[in-house]
Amino acid sequence: MKFTYNEKKVQISDELRAYSEKKISKLDRFFKTESDAFVTFTIERGRHIAEITLRNNGMYYRVSESTNDMYASVDSAVAAIERQIRKNKTRLEKRLREGALEREINPSVAHLDLDAEKDDFQIVRTKRFAIKPMTPEEAILQMNLLDHEFFAFKNQEENDAFAIVYRRKNGGYGLIDSE
Repeated sequence: MKFTYNEKKVQISDELRAYSEKKISKLDRFFKTESDAFVTFTIERGRHIAEITLRNNGMYYRVSESTNDMYASVDSAVAAIERQIRKNKTRLEKRLREGALEREINPSVAHLDLDAEKDDFQIVRTKRFAIKPMTPEEAILQMNLLDHEFFAFKNQEENDAFAIVYRRKNGGYGLIDSE
Protein backbone atom coordinates (compact mmCIF):
# COMPACT_ATOMS: atom_id res chain seq x y z
CA MET A 1 0.00 0.00 0.00
CA LYS A 2 1.30 3.44 -0.94
CA PHE A 3 0.85 6.18 1.69
CA THR A 4 0.51 9.93 1.20
CA TYR A 5 0.36 12.15 4.28
CA ASN A 6 -1.00 15.65 4.65
CA GLU A 7 -0.68 17.72 7.82
CA LYS A 8 -2.93 20.70 8.54
CA LYS A 9 -2.13 22.85 11.55
CA VAL A 10 -0.18 19.98 13.12
CA GLN A 11 3.24 18.35 12.93
CA ILE A 12 2.96 14.58 13.32
CA SER A 13 5.64 12.44 14.91
CA ASP A 14 7.38 9.48 13.34
CA GLU A 15 5.69 7.25 15.94
CA LEU A 16 2.22 8.41 14.84
CA ARG A 17 3.15 7.94 11.18
CA ALA A 18 4.39 4.38 11.87
CA TYR A 19 1.31 3.63 13.98
CA SER A 20 -1.08 4.83 11.27
CA GLU A 21 0.79 2.88 8.57
CA LYS A 22 0.60 -0.28 10.66
CA LYS A 23 -3.14 0.14 11.27
CA ILE A 24 -4.07 1.16 7.72
CA SER A 25 -1.91 -1.56 6.14
CA LYS A 26 -4.22 -4.15 7.69
CA LEU A 27 -6.94 -2.93 5.32
CA ASP A 28 -4.85 -4.06 2.34
CA ARG A 29 -6.07 -7.63 2.84
CA PHE A 30 -9.45 -6.64 1.37
CA PHE A 31 -7.96 -5.80 -2.03
CA LYS A 32 -6.33 -7.98 -4.65
CA THR A 33 -4.34 -5.15 -6.24
CA GLU A 34 -2.11 -2.39 -4.87
CA SER A 35 -4.06 0.45 -3.24
CA ASP A 36 -3.26 4.03 -2.27
CA ALA A 37 -3.91 5.58 1.14
CA PHE A 38 -4.23 9.33 1.60
CA VAL A 39 -4.07 10.31 5.27
CA THR A 40 -4.76 13.83 6.53
CA PHE A 41 -4.10 14.90 10.12
CA THR A 42 -5.71 18.11 11.40
CA ILE A 43 -6.22 19.84 14.72
CA GLU A 44 -9.20 22.21 14.94
CA ARG A 45 -10.50 23.67 18.19
CA GLY A 46 -8.75 21.03 20.25
CA ARG A 47 -10.18 18.14 18.20
CA HIS A 48 -7.72 15.73 16.58
CA ILE A 49 -9.05 14.79 13.15
CA ALA A 50 -7.77 11.86 11.08
CA GLU A 51 -9.13 11.55 7.54
CA ILE A 52 -8.32 8.40 5.56
CA THR A 53 -9.07 7.95 1.88
CA LEU A 54 -8.31 4.61 0.21
CA ARG A 55 -8.25 4.17 -3.57
CA ASN A 56 -8.31 0.77 -5.21
CA ASN A 57 -9.27 0.07 -8.83
CA GLY A 58 -11.22 3.31 -9.14
CA MET A 59 -13.23 2.79 -5.95
CA TYR A 60 -12.76 5.33 -3.19
CA TYR A 61 -13.42 4.80 0.51
CA ARG A 62 -13.23 7.86 2.76
CA VAL A 63 -13.67 8.32 6.50
CA SER A 64 -13.01 11.26 8.80
CA GLU A 65 -12.92 10.77 12.58
CA SER A 66 -12.47 13.31 15.34
CA THR A 67 -11.50 12.64 18.97
CA ASN A 68 -9.36 14.18 21.71
CA ASP A 69 -6.35 12.01 20.77
CA MET A 70 -4.82 11.50 17.31
CA TYR A 71 -4.11 7.82 17.96
CA ALA A 72 -7.76 7.26 18.91
CA SER A 73 -8.83 9.13 15.77
CA VAL A 74 -6.70 6.81 13.63
CA ASP A 75 -8.11 3.73 15.39
CA SER A 76 -11.68 4.95 14.96
CA ALA A 77 -11.14 5.88 11.30
CA VAL A 78 -9.60 2.48 10.47
CA ALA A 79 -12.49 0.68 12.18
CA ALA A 80 -15.05 2.80 10.31
CA ILE A 81 -13.40 2.34 6.93
CA GLU A 82 -13.15 -1.41 7.54
CA ARG A 83 -16.90 -1.53 8.21
CA GLN A 84 -17.49 0.51 5.06
CA ILE A 85 -15.33 -1.79 2.94
CA ARG A 86 -16.93 -4.97 4.32
CA LYS A 87 -20.45 -3.66 3.86
CA ASN A 88 -19.98 -2.35 0.35
CA LYS A 89 -17.72 -5.11 -0.96
CA THR A 90 -20.32 -7.71 0.00
CA ARG A 91 -23.10 -5.55 -1.41
CA LEU A 92 -21.34 -5.08 -4.75
CA GLU A 93 -20.48 -8.75 -5.08
CA LYS A 94 -24.00 -9.93 -4.22
CA ARG A 95 -26.25 -7.31 -5.81
CA LEU A 96 -24.41 -6.33 -8.95
CA ARG A 97 -22.16 -9.04 -10.34
CA GLU A 98 -19.10 -11.10 -9.60
CA GLY A 99 -15.79 -9.27 -9.93
CA ALA A 100 -17.21 -5.75 -9.64
CA LEU A 101 -14.40 -4.68 -7.32
CA GLU A 102 -11.61 -6.26 -9.33
CA ARG A 103 -12.42 -4.52 -12.63
CA GLU A 104 -9.56 -2.38 -13.89
CA ILE A 105 -10.06 1.21 -14.98
CA ASN A 106 -9.69 1.99 -18.66
CA PRO A 107 -6.97 4.70 -18.70
CA SER A 108 -8.01 6.03 -22.11
CA VAL A 109 -11.10 7.74 -20.71
CA ALA A 110 -11.54 11.42 -21.57
CA HIS A 111 -11.11 14.00 -18.82
CA LEU A 112 -13.49 16.81 -18.00
CA ASP A 113 -11.89 20.13 -18.92
CA LEU A 114 -13.46 23.35 -17.69
CA ASP A 115 -12.33 26.50 -19.47
CA ALA A 116 -14.67 29.42 -18.87
CA GLU A 117 -14.32 33.13 -19.25
CA LYS A 118 -13.34 34.78 -15.99
CA ASP A 119 -15.38 37.91 -16.66
CA ASP A 120 -18.66 36.83 -15.07
CA PHE A 121 -17.83 33.59 -13.29
CA GLN A 122 -14.77 32.75 -11.26
CA ILE A 123 -13.75 29.08 -11.06
CA VAL A 124 -11.99 28.56 -7.76
CA ARG A 125 -11.20 24.86 -8.16
CA THR A 126 -10.86 22.45 -11.06
CA LYS A 127 -10.87 18.68 -10.67
CA ARG A 128 -9.92 16.14 -13.30
CA PHE A 129 -11.01 12.55 -13.05
CA ALA A 130 -11.53 9.52 -15.24
CA ILE A 131 -15.18 8.85 -16.00
CA LYS A 132 -15.50 5.09 -16.00
CA PRO A 133 -18.32 2.86 -17.22
CA MET A 134 -20.58 1.48 -14.48
CA THR A 135 -24.21 0.84 -13.68
CA PRO A 136 -26.33 3.48 -11.91
CA GLU A 137 -26.33 1.29 -8.78
CA GLU A 138 -22.51 1.25 -8.73
CA ALA A 139 -22.46 5.03 -9.27
CA ILE A 140 -24.85 5.57 -6.32
CA LEU A 141 -22.66 3.34 -4.17
CA GLN A 142 -19.53 5.26 -5.18
CA MET A 143 -21.29 8.59 -4.54
CA ASN A 144 -22.29 7.42 -1.05
CA LEU A 145 -18.76 6.16 -0.32
CA LEU A 146 -17.38 9.59 -1.19
CA ASP A 147 -20.24 11.34 0.64
CA HIS A 148 -20.92 13.55 -2.40
CA GLU A 149 -24.22 14.98 -3.60
CA PHE A 150 -23.71 13.83 -7.21
CA PHE A 151 -21.51 11.50 -9.26
CA ALA A 152 -20.67 11.52 -13.01
CA PHE A 153 -20.14 8.24 -14.87
CA LYS A 154 -20.62 6.37 -18.16
CA ASN A 155 -23.86 4.41 -17.99
CA GLN A 156 -23.23 0.80 -19.04
CA GLU A 157 -26.96 0.23 -19.40
CA GLU A 158 -27.15 3.02 -22.06
CA ASN A 159 -24.11 2.14 -24.22
CA ASP A 160 -21.65 4.11 -22.07
CA ALA A 161 -23.55 7.40 -22.44
CA PHE A 162 -22.56 10.18 -20.02
CA ALA A 163 -24.82 10.23 -16.95
CA ILE A 164 -25.06 11.75 -13.48
CA VAL A 165 -26.69 10.35 -10.34
CA TYR A 166 -27.60 12.73 -7.55
CA ARG A 167 -29.13 12.71 -4.08
CA ARG A 168 -32.59 14.32 -4.02
CA LYS A 169 -33.47 16.69 -1.19
CA ASN A 170 -36.76 14.88 -0.48
CA GLY A 171 -35.02 11.49 -0.36
CA GLY A 172 -34.05 8.94 -2.97
CA TYR A 173 -31.79 9.40 -5.95
CA GLY A 174 -32.06 10.96 -9.39
CA LEU A 175 -30.46 9.98 -12.69
CA ILE A 176 -29.60 12.41 -15.50
CA ASP A 177 -28.90 10.68 -18.83
CA SER A 178 -27.60 12.22 -22.04
CA GLU A 179 -29.41 11.69 -25.33
